[in-house]
Amino acid sequence: QVQLVESGGGLVQAGGSLRLSCAASGRTFSIYAVGWFRQPPGKEREFVAAISGRGVSTYYADSVKGRFTISRDNAKNTVYLQMNSLKPEDTAVYYCAAGPYLSTGHHEYGYWGQGTQVTASS
Repeated sequence: QVQLVESGGGLVQAGGSLRLSCAASGRTFSIYAVGWFRQPPGKEREFVAAISGRGVSTYYADSVKGRFTISRDNAKNTVYLQMNSLKPEDTAVYYCAAGPYLSTGHHEYGYWGQGTQVTASS
């Protein structure tokens, strides 16, 4: 069982930066891949980035490649999403999720946080 809590969201001007954190409970956090997903207003949930259990492999959506960086510190049971050069279209509720496999599909992740709002104003 894994419980996830996101933090770090907020309001930022376009071009600014935020760092999201996903804190996990449980001693075996390092065996889980972790993904970040987002749901813009009125739209479906979409993949943002994912990282393998030991942090060796990462995936990014094309829309955030070069601007966002996912990382993890297993000693702290935390995964981070550094978001730079934010655009208004990045505005969404951001969720972290944990699962057994590194994947871009939300259905592969069985544990989800409650979400944190990110708003990039123009």
